[in-house]
Amino acid sequence: MLTLRQMTYFVALAETRSFSQAAETVHVTQPALSQQIKEMEASLGTQLVERLPRDIRLTRAGQVVLDRARQILAMTRDLEAEIRLSKGLTGRLALGVIPTIAPYLLPRALTRIKAAALDLDMRVREAQTAELIALVAAGKLDAAVIALPYDIQGLLAEPLFTDRFLLAGSQARIAALTEATVPRPTELSPDTLLLLDEGHCLADQALEVCGLKRNRQSVDLGASSLATLCGLVAQGFGLTLLPEIALCSEMAASPEMAVLRFSDPEPQRMVALVRRQSTEAKLWFTELAALLKDAGEELMCEAQSRA
Repeated sequence: MLTLRQMTYFVALAETRSFSQAAETVHVTQPALSQQIKEMEASLGTQLVERLPRDIRLTRAGQVVLDRARQILAMTRDLEAEIRLSKGLTGRLALGVIPTIAPYLLPRALTRIKAAALDLDMRVREAQTAELIALVAAGKLDAAVIALPYDIQGLLAEPLFTDRFLLAGSQARIAALTEATVPRPTELSPDTLLLLDEGHCLADQALEVCGLKRNRQSVDLGASSLATLCGLVAQGFGLTLLPEIALCSEMAASPEMAVLRFSDPEPQRMVALVRRQSTEAKLWFTELAALLKDAGEELMCEAQSRA
C-alpha cells in the first residue's frame, strides 16, 4: 500500500532529479529515500524512475504517478488546513504576499492580525505571483495576497482594496509635466519608462496600462525592487508607475522623488486575497480578508493625503 511519505519522497525526487537533493529536501538520508522509492515501485509492480549516472528520468508510469501524487498531497494539505482553521484565525496559517505589496501592507496588517488572533502561528512567504499561485494551488499556502488582473488559474479571489498607479520621477521632471497637460499613461514615452524586471506582475500591469508590449526593447525592465526603481527615478533616470500603496514609504526613502496623479479614470490594480476553491470560505478567511482590507484602506487614505 502506498503511503503519503512515499508520495512526498517521490515528488521531491521528481522535482530535484537527484536522490541526494531529494533526501536533503525531505530531511532524510539518501538510503532511506531510495528504499522508500523501491518499496513504492514494488507496491505498484512497475518501474517509476530510470536511474542514470548523473540524473534520473521518470518512466511513463512514473509521470502518471507524479501527477496523482501531487493531487493527493494537495488534498491532504487542504484537509489539514481546514481542520487547523475551522474555528477562525487560530492554529497555523501560511500566507503568501507579492513583493510589491509585502513591505508596505504587512507591517500594518500584522499588527492588526496579532491583536485579533494572539494564538495564531502565522508564516509569511514573499514571492512573485506565479510562484504564490502554484503554492496555494498545491496546498502549501493557505492563501496569498496578489494584484489583479492576473490569471489565477481557478483560485477564488476576494477583493481587498484598489491600488492606483501614480507617475513618479524627479522633482524637475514632474514639475515640467505639471506645467503642461498631464499625459495619459498611453502617452508616456517608452524611452523614459523604467519598470521592474521579468516575473513581477506589476511590470506587466504597468505595460498594459501604458499600452506597451513586454518585448519593446525601448522599455527598461531591469529593476529588482520598487525601492531601487524609486531611487533611480528620483535621481532623474526616467519615469515609472508607482502603486499608491508604496507612496508614503518610498517618498520617505527617496525625498528627491515627486509624483503626479493621472486624471480620471486613474489606472489601477486590485489587491485581492486568493484561496483554493476547495477551501471553504470559513471564518478564518473572512477575518483575514477584513484585517488586510482595513490595513490597505488606511494606507490608501494616507497616500491620498500626500498626493
